[in-house]
Amino acid sequence: MTRTYRHLFGPVPSRRFGRSLGIDQTPFKTCSYDCIFCQLGRTTRHTLQRENFIEVGEVIAEIDHWLKNDGKANQITLAGSGEPTLHAGFGEIVAHLKARTNIPVAILTNGSTLHLPEVRSAAAQADIVKISLSAWDQKSLEKVNRPAPGCTFEQMIHGEIQFRQEFKGQLWLEVFLIDGINAEVEEVQKIAAMSRQIKPDRIQLNTCVRPPAEEFAKAVGEARLRELAGVFKPAAEVIAVYQARDTSEIKASEEAILEMLRRRPCTAGQIAEAFGMHLNEVAKFIGMLMGSSKIQAVHRDQDVYYFSETSSRSETHGA
Repeated sequence: MTRTYRHLFGPVPSRRFGRSLGIDQTPFKTCSYDCIFCQLGRTTRHTLQRENFIEVGEVIAEIDHWLKNDGKANQITLAGSGEPTLHAGFGEIVAHLKARTNIPVAILTNGSTLHLPEVRSAAAQADIVKISLSAWDQKSLEKVNRPAPGCTFEQMIHGEIQFRQEFKGQLWLEVFLIDGINAEVEEVQKIAAMSRQIKPDRIQLNTCVRPPAEEFAKAVGEARLRELAGVFKPAAEVIAVYQARDTSEIKASEEAILEMLRRRPCTAGQIAEAFGMHLNEVAKFIGMLMGSSKIQAVHRDQDVYYFSETSSRSETHGA
């Protein structure tokens, strides 16, 4: 019998990490940012306070069970539905992984807590740390990332620079560009100047290829994004997926979700509940289905509803 995990999800296909097992140790949308582009929607618990949201032992028990009964992944990633470094014990989880498996460990963080020495020390155990930078000063940070009170651009950038100096692994920098917000050449040049201070091993450009938290957050076109990649030195790589990939391994789940959306438009949360999936898994499938134009999205109040080509847009407004 397949075990259902509370804190592990996947492995899911990842454009950056291949077959990636996710670890989620924060409650849904507990984050230090409320990014306008977030595919999981608006932040519901906006905080800089680090806590033991869940028992580390619970996560470790699930990890040990997965390693014994499956254990196949290209990467294990601390990510999920919030900012992973807000969990006060995330370093214990990383340490346990490094002791139990040779699968590389990655942390996806927005970088807002790296000014804290204890966070830098804990994160430095990982093989890859992906940090974010989509602003160049306090005003742009507030416009794009909407940080929690007390989180400043100066504090964030200093923490990322300090972490680079201490971290011996691979440091990746993700720059999220939004049309009309931070994607003019002059703005990208300012972000690129900041990136040169951080000195990451790789720089990756992304945009809103999945429905964002705010309807006004619009994607930058692929050709334009590739032009802007040259602003960075060395040139950034474009990781935004504009077309779905042919991944036969997940065909069954794709078809099941598509069949559900043919019957009735649903939110990502409703899909997750129906299939017992993690929201990040659902987001992957939604991205692929939208990339192949099999489904579309529409905003209603504060929710995003997805519907198939064969379902009526009017059904969404009555959902």
